[in-house]
Amino acid sequence: MPFLDRLQRWADDRPDETAVVVAGEHLSWSGLRDQAAALVQTAPAITVLSEQNSTRFAVAFAAAVAGQRQCAVLDPAWPQQLQDSITARISGMETGRADPGLADPGRGDPGSALPAWQGTGLGTGLVDGPADTSFLIGLTSGTTSVPKAFTRSRRSWQESFEASIEFFGLTQDDKTLAPGPLAASLNLYALAECLYAGAEFHSLDHFDVGAAHAAVSHDGITRLVLVPTMLRLLSERGLAGGVDASGIRSIICAGSKLDARTLEAARRWAPNATIFEYYGASELSFVSGAGLRPGDPAEPGGTGIGKPFPGVDIRILDDRGTELPDGSDGNICVRSGMVSNGYLWGDDGQALRCFDGWYTVGDQGYLSGGTLHMLGRRSDMIITAATNVYPHEVEMALASVPGVAAAVAAGMTDDLRGQRVVAGVVPSHGAVTATQLRSGIDDVLARNKRPLEYFALTELPLTDRGKISRQLLLDWIARNDPRIRRLG
Repeated sequence: MPFLDRLQRWADDRPDETAVVVAGEHLSWSGLRDQAAALVQTAPAITVLSEQNSTRFAVAFAAAVAGQRQCAVLDPAWPQQLQDSITARISGMETGRADPGLADPGRGDPGSALPAWQGTGLGTGLVDGPADTSFLIGLTSGTTSVPKAFTRSRRSWQESFEASIEFFGLTQDDKTLAPGPLAASLNLYALAECLYAGAEFHSLDHFDVGAAHAAVSHDGITRLVLVPTMLRLLSERGLAGGVDASGIRSIICAGSKLDARTLEAARRWAPNATIFEYYGASELSFVSGAGLRPGDPAEPGGTGIGKPFPGVDIRILDDRGTELPDGSDGNICVRSGMVSNGYLWGDDGQALRCFDGWYTVGDQGYLSGGTLHMLGRRSDMIITAATNVYPHEVEMALASVPGVAAAVAAGMTDDLRGQRVVAGVVPSHGAVTATQLRSGIDDVLARNKRPLEYFALTELPLTDRGKISRQLLLDWIARNDPRIRRLG
């Protein structure tokens, strides 16, 4: 892991300064180093880490990636049966009983994603292993079936750190709050990035608006890392409650496109912050991003997600690997040193594809004047009466309608059309009608992409990590959930 040598440096230079704070519990740089070093000698070749947010998490993670060790971080909210299944697969790898068919790295030699400890020593010190060895077994989110597993090299995250520190302007003076679960890649990366940069990292034992506001008010937080739904809650309730966020200098948002209402609320609540949003994927790392500085005019709502990240090249390729011209939809493909090794298991041949050194996870988009426009996952695409509709397009159009706080769209099975577009909206105030929604997107969205049914929602259908779940919207509709009401 490429932060342990840095951790040793910070512990030597600033032993008593704070490194990590979780739910009010502080851990100094020397305390983190010493506690992690004490665990290294008994740490296995692969650690399966499934733990709620705590300072213990940071200690265990540091020890678990020392030398040539690897760590698989599981979400403790996943069902125990699912966690046991993943642990069994990893135990089989460690003892040499893994199914060789599980390894499918997609980056050259089929053996390149096999465990790095085979035939090598693990080491007993709290030091970084060789740059080309794997340290992380990443798991795609899932609550019912076994997630896909991929590996990352130490070099890939070191290059990611250098790129993100430059892009976001992270300094040792910053105090970062990532209020979400550390098992989520966004927050796990933020922890490691701060340890690499020598910057103080804060989190909560669980997401709570009041606790996050208290950290902002009393702990000197200068930087937030979170998903848009969390930013919306913190901003709107912070404005209503008079929570001072003038000390926040940067907000880093990922997971979905920032809607206009969230952006407006965040700019009012944290008037001195540069608000960054970026597109990336666990398997690809950073791809593109943009920052809106205080006082800069906001761009009108749309699909743009910024310019390529430092060290990243982007092309739009079709399914045969042919480059497409500006403005044409296709596979968002990247070339960078930050791409993961590939999959250990679960790859269906489509999850991470490579076209002569250009990698894609199947997200669709287009380039226009050097800006990447994100349309969505191919798997989310709605095919209605032979027309391809990306839910993201519909959601951004609806979010621009006055009276709409947020929107989510999905494809419902339809005997005539194959699928029909349906949409749910959370009203910003009072009530909103289907007529208002239809007229509001007349000039924004093509007729054959417009929803045929609308629903009013009391809340967005979200996963436990705060991301929109379109399948949950369909489930709510199917069972007439009380959180949803059909609009005439």
